[in-house]
Amino acid sequence: MKIVKAAVIVISVCCFLQGCASTDPLPSWNEGIAKESIVTFVEKTTTPGSADFVIEQERIAVFDNDGTLWSEQPSYFQ
Repeated sequence: MKIVKAAVIVISVCCFLQGCASTDPLPSWNEGIAKESIVTFVEKTTTPGSADFVIEQERIAVFDNDGTLWSEQPSYFQ
């Protein structure tokens, strides 16, 4: 679950980090461990040469209605 949420954040934050290195990529977030962890994760996975670098073609994001993954087979159980 954390990986899925992180992937969604990667897509959202990636644009900010690439073009706005000197500005806050998540200005509405409070400073803290969660914000720092997300920004660090995005930087590590989008910086060429990093041990954790992921090429753009292999970056995957999963979106769901409420941030969780529903069991949709064969139908919604909600």
